[in-house]
Amino acid sequence: MKSMSFFVVLVPSVIIIVVHGFSTTLEGPFKPETASLDPNLNPVAFDLPESDPSFVEPNSKFLRPEQISVSLSYSFDSVWISWVTAEKFQSGSVQSIVQYSEFDVVSRNKTAKGHYLVYNQDGNGLKNYTSGKIHHVQLTGLKPKTLYQYRCGDPSLSAMSKEHYFRTMPKSTSEDYPHRIVVAGDLGLTYNTSTVLTHILSNHPDLVVLIGGFSYADTYLANKTKLDCSSCQCDQETSSYCDSCYNSRESYQPRWDYWGRFMELLTANVPTMMVAGEHEIEPQNNNNLTFVAYSSRFSFPSNESGSFSPLYYSFNAGGAHFIVLNSYTPYDNSSDQYVWLESDLRNINRSETPWVVATWSLPWYSTFKGYYREAESMRTNLEDLLYSYRVDIIFNGQVDAYERSNRVYNYTLDQCGPVYITTGAGGGGKLDIEHADDPGNCPDHSQKNSVGSCGFNSTLGHVNDEFCPVSQPDYSAYRESSFGFGMLEVKNVTHALWSWNRNQNFYYIAADIIYIVRQPDICPVYT
Repeated sequence: MKSMSFFVVLVPSVIIIVVHGFSTTLEGPFKPETASLDPNLNPVAFDLPESDPSFVEPNSKFLRPEQISVSLSYSFDSVWISWVTAEKFQSGSVQSIVQYSEFDVVSRNKTAKGHYLVYNQDGNGLKNYTSGKIHHVQLTGLKPKTLYQYRCGDPSLSAMSKEHYFRTMPKSTSEDYPHRIVVAGDLGLTYNTSTVLTHILSNHPDLVVLIGGFSYADTYLANKTKLDCSSCQCDQETSSYCDSCYNSRESYQPRWDYWGRFMELLTANVPTMMVAGEHEIEPQNNNNLTFVAYSSRFSFPSNESGSFSPLYYSFNAGGAHFIVLNSYTPYDNSSDQYVWLESDLRNINRSETPWVVATWSLPWYSTFKGYYREAESMRTNLEDLLYSYRVDIIFNGQVDAYERSNRVYNYTLDQCGPVYITTGAGGGGKLDIEHADDPGNCPDHSQKNSVGSCGFNSTLGHVNDEFCPVSQPDYSAYRESSFGFGMLEVKNVTHALWSWNRNQNFYYIAADIIYIVRQPDICPVYT
């Protein structure tokens, strides 16, 4: 690795620390690059078997908490603890209690109480599902950058979890940030997921952001039959098959329980924020409800951030402000999501949180064939707003590949535009290895239908270039087909180190690494 040196440059109101050793976005725009596909890499993702030991429900006659997770509230002084107690105890009475204290304090001298809920998923008459009791407890009055220990459950029933730990975020200042923020998309429950999880844990993150594609319960029918969606492309003459694939209105809900147990080693100890994607829609037959399992199983700082939907919300992580949006709920300028987003952006204090990061599932600037420009409607509705408020980085999933853009706005290179990063190759789906600019790969959007994933966001706006370019477009800086996850390390008010970590490499080797640099002096917020 190159040695690094530092020097300080003074500009009006800003101190820029220049870091040598890695490329920076100031050197861009970069010439588009496509990494060769590793010939030893199998692009197919194989689900872990239902008999996997990590999926098995704990064998206990007590109401032992399982599927424990920690998520952030809006600011550093509060977190949510969530967990599940088994369905077989549904008729019993159980409390939602967390006992906690600062680490190394002899006794857990604080207690917080919460609530639980139960949801039902219509299985199309074949097998309806009723969840266990899903508990949510908010802890408040916490100190910044402090390690806490906790147990959750019901002490009156001697049904408490083992000891877990979490660290709170720093205060929202321009001088303090979480050390490592992991960003991963479309994990699923595959052998590749297992590798990704191992590598994430090896990097000891302070915060994890997961973008869509969690349990992949919607890729199974209620009778456990696996739907073969891997070859389904909505531009083919198989739209009816696509409908049955992605909008079957059936799902195998126990896979949500498998995912919660599988991920608990991470989610119970590291604050983990969830971003809903296509696989979380899960429409029901009787009432057309959507996102029910997703919104029931996790906690979100919706109310704290002024939103009343778990599908879009915001939170602070030190000097970084995160905005979570949803690709599959209305976003036009009269929608609740748009109105909330505009208000949230307007109220950001850039002296406290100079970095603004947005994330949602369906990407705007992916050049892979899968889902190519299916989010044009969302882009044309929201891009001006995000650009005006100088959002710095945008993370997406959905596409099972990795791609990093040059700074771009309206398909044009722009030094004040965000850097778009697609990280949808967490292991849950088959790798996307074809690009829209490859010969014969331009999707035919005339085949799109009007429901579900295929066509939901494909109302195409006018763009200045051809629909499918004949070569990798200049806004695409780097792309590759590999399973893995990304990591963001914000260093100061202007520099953040981004790296892409492949499954086939050691956990400490990055395939793509670059400093993303803010230039607030030449890119002021413009409303």
